[in-house]
Amino acid sequence: MKLAQDIIIAPVITEKSMSGIADKKYTFKVAKDANKIEIAEAVETLFKVKVAKVNTISVRGKEKRMGRFSGYTASWKKAIVTLKADSKPIEFFDGLM
Repeated sequence: MKLAQDIIIAPVITEKSMSGIADKKYTFKVAKDANKIEIAEAVETLFKVKVAKVNTISVRGKEKRMGRFSGYTASWKKAIVTLKADSKPIEFFDGLM
């Protein structure tokens, strides 16, 4: 059994993911071997909210070059978590405001 902190790695803070917050959709970087059920339970445990559904995307590593040398960035998995309508919003920036 994995801990919730091991499944949810970090929130994805982009312009597109921030626009989804109005619809109660939150984007997280998650462990590559985590499934949708584990992700939903981890979000409910960490943030004390109710999850309606989870969509997952495996992001491929991109090829990057440094002069004549080339390599790939690490591949990772992201999850878009939709909360139920009666659930409170998740606050990412509690300490900053």
